[in-house]
Amino acid sequence: MKAPNAEQKKLLELQQIDSTLDRLAHREKNLPENALLREAAAERDGIVSRLATEVGAVEDAEADLGRLESDAATVAARMERDEQRLQHTSSVKDVAALESELESLRGRTAVLEEQQLDVMQTVEDARGVADGTHAEGVEIDARITEIRSQIQTALDDIAAERGTLAGTRHALTEKLDTELLEAYEKQRAKTGIGAAHFRAGTCGGCTMSLTGQDLANVRAAALDDVVRCPECNCIVVRTEESGLW
Repeated sequence: MKAPNAEQKKLLELQQIDSTLDRLAHREKNLPENALLREAAAERDGIVSRLATEVGAVEDAEADLGRLESDAATVAARMERDEQRLQHTSSVKDVAALESELESLRGRTAVLEEQQLDVMQTVEDARGVADGTHAEGVEIDARITEIRSQIQTALDDIAAERGTLAGTRHALTEKLDTELLEAYEKQRAKTGIGAAHFRAGTCGGCTMSLTGQDLANVRAAALDDVVRCPECNCIVVRTEESGLW
């Protein structure tokens, strides 16, 4: 296969564009921010789970406090009723019974008040823990939002660079010899490298240094011959820097 050396040199520019596009694709799939996002999302899941447990503890403590307050209200109502009855009875037996019951109710009230204080402290502590975890959730949500913004910025930059390169590539391929371009594309589809600079006896595609007959064949090839690397089969483009003439 033959193609003007000037045409072959254009393949080096094309390969550079394609290699950059490949790097952009790799970068797009492997943004470091994606790993940060996964870590932050996992952390947020843990916070959400922990907060659910802590909110449950608050609700349980509040329910306990509600029951104690209800019991205290019942005892207070019973005491008020007994005190009213005590004021309106003249029966010694009834008085004794009411005073005994009131004494018992006062003891029950004291116990309930002490229990309420304990549970109120439990509620306050549980709320403090839940509030702290909620604050962690707000912080991690803000971090996730920031990471997503960084990812979008990176993707936008990649898309912009890809668009510019795609335009340059199209303009370049429009001017290339069709058969030469097909040979390049076919090889690039196999290894990712369709053409490489031949410099100092070395293929720029696989970095193999040619010696003996392989190097002699390259030296003997006409300038418009399309030469292949015997190792990786990419098109080796000879220029003034190849040291062959």
